[in-house]
Amino acid sequence: MTVRAFTDGASRGNPGRSGIGYIVYGEDGATITSGCDFIGNGTNNIAEYTALITCLRAILAFPEKPDRVVVHADSELMVRQLNGVYRVKDEKMKKLHREVQELLRSAPFKATFTHVPRSQNKEADGLANQAIDEGHPDRMLS
Repeated sequence: MTVRAFTDGASRGNPGRSGIGYIVYGEDGATITSGCDFIGNGTNNIAEYTALITCLRAILAFPEKPDRVVVHADSELMVRQLNGVYRVKDEKMKKLHREVQELLRSAPFKATFTHVPRSQNKEADGLANQAIDEGHPDRMLS
């Protein structure tokens, strides 16, 4: 089974109030799971990686694991870093990049990463912004 995942992170202020959103579709196009969360103050890049990590953890919790996961994200930087086109230079980003790699090493599925324009990622973007709108102003990233 192949699933398609759309992830997005948003930050108002960069750094600023940040949220994440993701949605996972089955082969039939039906939504399997989705989620959003306010993650406090952070950068857009941190939010993008956090959205991906949260989404991968949700997929790993599925009772029936997929064989393949196709991740769509509008963060060209993150996609290119995960595909090995760009190096990860920032220390905070290196930690998040390593976490994604560790999740993928233990995953029973093959994952691929595809950059999509923001216009093709509206649902995940909407969830990330919903998380910011509903978030608590005193919550901070550690």
